Amino acid sequence: MSKRAAVLIVITLLVLIYGVIYPNLFVVATSLQRDGAWTFANYREVLAQSVVLEAIVNSIGLSVFTVLLCAVVGVPLAFLFERFEFPGRRVFAALAALPLVLPPLVGTVAFIFLYGESGILAHSMQTLFGLETPPWSLQGWPALLFFHTYTMYPFFYVLTGAGLRRIDASLAEAARGLGASRMIVVRRVLLPQLTPSLIAAALLTFMTSMASFSAPQLFGGNVRVLTLEIFTARQRSDVVMAVTETVILAVISLAALIFFQRYEGTRKFAAAAMKGAPRRRAAIASGKTRVIATIVAIVFAILLVLPVATLVLVSFAREGSWTTQTLPSAYTVANYVRLFSEPLAAEVFVNSLSMSAIAAVASLLWSFCIVTLLVKRGRGRLIDKTWRRLLSLLVLIPWALPGTVVAVSVAEAYGRPGSLLGSFVLVGTFWILPVVYFLRFMPLVVRAVQASMEQLDPALDEAAGSLGAHAWQRFTRVTLPLVWPGAVAGTLLAFVIALGEYVASVLVFVPANRPISIAIASELRDFNLGAAAAYGVVLIVIISISMVAAGKLERMRG
Repeated sequence: MSKRAAVLIVITLLVLIYGVIYPNLFVVATSLQRDGAWTFANYREVLAQSVVLEAIVNSIGLSVFTVLLCAVVGVPLAFLFERFEFPGRRVFAALAALPLVLPPLVGTVAFIFLYGESGILAHSMQTLFGLETPPWSLQGWPALLFFHTYTMYPFFYVLTGAGLRRIDASLAEAARGLGASRMIVVRRVLLPQLTPSLIAAALLTFMTSMASFSAPQLFGGNVRVLTLEIFTARQRSDVVMAVTETVILAVISLAALIFFQRYEGTRKFAAAAMKGAPRRRAAIASGKTRVIATIVAIVFAILLVLPVATLVLVSFAREGSWTTQTLPSAYTVANYVRLFSEPLAAEVFVNSLSMSAIAAVASLLWSFCIVTLLVKRGRGRLIDKTWRRLLSLLVLIPWALPGTVVAVSVAEAYGRPGSLLGSFVLVGTFWILPVVYFLRFMPLVVRAVQASMEQLDPALDEAAGSLGAHAWQRFTRVTLPLVWPGAVAGTLLAFVIALGEYVASVLVFVPANRPISIAIASELRDFNLGAAAAYGVVLIVIISISMVAAGKLERMRG
């Protein structure tokens, strides 16, 4: 083994041991101990409580229904915008991905301002029809499913659209030529090719729903979910119950990951062999159909934009000017002035930007280390197939686990002096959140770097080596320039997601590293609605700019 390979392996193992293996094993071990003895008593006690069983069933049920509803919304939209041409299609197709720029907490706040029983829409309906009470209440299962569908259907929309652009149109044409009906073509030709995209979208949606925290917290009503149960247990310092529920949530999430991946791995999909041309968009010939498609797209775009527009409107509302009125009665820019002039208000932006940047850059640097071990370059791979599979699994675990699980695992493992860190305690320091952000989102960067490096022709590295270039020169002169756009795109994606992270932040933040999401929650508790909305708008702007840059870099990679 070369010295370079040894260094890469040591760095990779240190991160995985300290960041993934030890914290998770520590939580599992803690949940299996009572009075110094190993036992399943904690699980028997926790699972004997009806509220915990209710939370487990609700979490799974909410995630399953979310997947179904998101598929019902996202898949038809992908077909509409990818298969047909009509006036304004490009604009509407871009707006369909708008919820992706909404961090969960910001989206929740926007929904409360718009659809809540004291929100703009409810007030408008109440005034219009002369009702004594609001026509609805944004609480419970309907509210959660509505919010989850709005924020998560883009997984199906984006991935199905990408699948439609990749599949071979000649197969469908051949099937139609042989007399197959439209339904048979869809069922026997299109769906087998789209199944990998649909499975990936279902997995992302299910995992995101299982990790949902802000929506159940703010308008879940009596719907108990595991993430809230864990948070509540930690708030009352019930460590045993918190870690036991954390393990239960982790097991459910990992079981879902294994189920989806096993289903995908045990089927042969036609998409794997597609090399033909994709189908061109068909112009809608009928005038009435074009009008209907355009109207549907406009209505859908309005529904998408309304929450963001509401957030912008409220961000200019003078504090105290919006109580029982339909719209705020006075407007001002004071909320934005306060955000950038008051030290405490501006500090949260510095905290979030610095912590997210630290986590993203660390993810990028470490990704090159582990991807070098995973991807075959030049003369061959540095480690064998079994170890590559194990490393890939360990990297994926933090992404598969909800943020609640990752935060609790790190907090419990490094909340007191231990054998790995000695007397240093991570909990209560500024670095706890950058570490959690790094663990949560480094799989995104690893996947981006790995995808870019796997697209490179190994002959380039071999040619540089034959010309006398050593390993570092081959990396900086050949590999890095070619993979840089994809790597930076993945890094920006991790950066923007970390900026809006609330689930993990609320469990382990300290005053020294209070991020934007915690500031928004604090302003809501103090009924400073304008300031909360202003924080959200600035966060959306930062995320939008970063995602546009990431998209341009991704196109450069393509």
